[in-house]
Amino acid sequence: WYLALLGLAEHFRTSSPPKVRLCVHCLQAVLPRKPPARMEARTHLQLGSVLYHHTRNGDQARGHLEKAIPQFEDVKFEAASLLSELYCQENSVDTAKPLLRKAIQISQQTPYWHCRLLFQLAQLHTLEKDLVSACDLLGVGAEYARVVGSEYTRALFLLSKGMLLLMERKLQEVHPLLTLCGQIVENWQGNPIQKESLRVFFLVLQVTHYLDAGQVKSVKPCLKQLQQCIQTISTLHDDEILPSNPADLFHWLPKEHMCVLVYLVTVMHSMQAGYLEKAQKYTDKALMQLEKLKMLDCSPILSSFQVILLEHIIMCRLVTGHKATALQEISQVCQLCQQSPRLFSNHAAQLHTLLGLYCISVNCMDNAEAQFTTALRLTTHQELWAFIVTNLASVYIREGNRHQELYSLLERINPDHNFPVSSHCLRAAAFYIRGLFSFFQGRYNEAKRFLRETLKMSNAEDLNRLTACSLVLLGHIFYVLGNHRESNNMVVPAMQLASKIPDMSVQLWSSALLRDLNKACGNAMDAHEAAQMHQNFSQQLLQDHIEACSLPEHNLITWTDGPPPVQFQAQNGPTTSLASLL
Repeated sequence: WYLALLGLAEHFRTSSPPKVRLCVHCLQAVLPRKPPARMEARTHLQLGSVLYHHTRNGDQARGHLEKAIPQFEDVKFEAASLLSELYCQENSVDTAKPLLRKAIQISQQTPYWHCRLLFQLAQLHTLEKDLVSACDLLGVGAEYARVVGSEYTRALFLLSKGMLLLMERKLQEVHPLLTLCGQIVENWQGNPIQKESLRVFFLVLQVTHYLDAGQVKSVKPCLKQLQQCIQTISTLHDDEILPSNPADLFHWLPKEHMCVLVYLVTVMHSMQAGYLEKAQKYTDKALMQLEKLKMLDCSPILSSFQVILLEHIIMCRLVTGHKATALQEISQVCQLCQQSPRLFSNHAAQLHTLLGLYCISVNCMDNAEAQFTTALRLTTHQELWAFIVTNLASVYIREGNRHQELYSLLERINPDHNFPVSSHCLRAAAFYIRGLFSFFQGRYNEAKRFLRETLKMSNAEDLNRLTACSLVLLGHIFYVLGNHRESNNMVVPAMQLASKIPDMSVQLWSSALLRDLNKACGNAMDAHEAAQMHQNFSQQLLQDHIEACSLPEHNLITWTDGPPPVQFQAQNGPTTSLASLL
């Protein structure tokens, strides 16, 4: 009768859709018959698991899992793992931690569960932003895996620890650890898919480390290796042969998730380097893959991938002059964040930063300031903080009457002295902002010094947008100083680069300069051609500006507090001045 009830319960659980009530009835029917203790314990575990995964009946699930815990080894660890998940869902993290610690303590003779519980507690500490405790646990896990002869799981523990150390910016500890991981991965002889997935994990950490440091050129060999690696994985077949060592029964990410992740880091690279059409192409591929995956898989990491992809493509749209599309995608990020409080708390600062960038593009400077100030209040991430401060400084420069606040900001991102982050790209941008400010103050020699520094840094790492912006501003300075030949030498390559990116505002600026330069030099034909180009860019930007400001989502620019708004009121057309935009 036990096997019959169990078979029926499993039949109902695996029906499509699952017949949860009938499954629970079958399992409950086991208990009144006073089965042997091991059967009883396993039934409580199965009931707890079904109720936890398929219903909202947390109290009943908890009751069954608590009855399963004092029992047999194969039951108690799984019950402890599930019960701690349930506690976390109910925001009782402080009850979950001691439960996991005790289970870890008594599971040392069971390698699979010992490793799994260590990963679970490390994950719990990570969600609480206690990265030090999480790193300690992952270190313990790596040593345990070594002792039980699992180099594969040792690598997983060490790579996870490396990821957290990168998040903490502990670069002195990261480098030796990644070197060790590289050796373990290369020397490990096991299942080809597992080996390649370890390599993907290792290379993703290396690539994101370079991108965090703003080293777009230096990262290329690693990125190429990563792309080759994911191609290799997609040709390999999943062998259903289970590893002989129970400590090896882990995998980092499903193959399909890894594909999306590689698209994602490729988009990050393309956006930083200023290959915006390439960024668009890979974003489209990744989002299409995500849509397919989300139909079958509700894993929260997929929503995180989607939000990060959208954050990058929104910045690309603002540069290429597609503000209306960018605004609709910002609204899409808001909707994704409404579905998950954790996603919102992780991305709120980025969301306000994107709104600030959108506000600059439609010339709503007061709103841009409010958005950036909100974002600064919400972030603890140093690179994001420096990025926001740099953009806020550009707002103050354009407003022209905020000198006190501007000096205070510029002091905090002084590229010559104690620059707060190690990012090559952000430091180059800080030099550009200094150059822009000196230009507006008429201190042209000082501006040239700063801009040449930006050019030197951006050329070293192929930062195309910064190169284009610096060239056009230098061209403007030489034009003001009457040095037309030198101005032309700057503006022509700036225009070529801006067309390649394509960067709409730099094209607008360059074409206006070329028109004035050619007029001053008496080249009527060239001046007419540049004027025509300027007119075309102006028209495109103007139409996009009107369309964006007319969208109901434009009201998002006034949101600076709490969760993102759900509804938007329709606008009665643009409310911002177009004069200074053009």
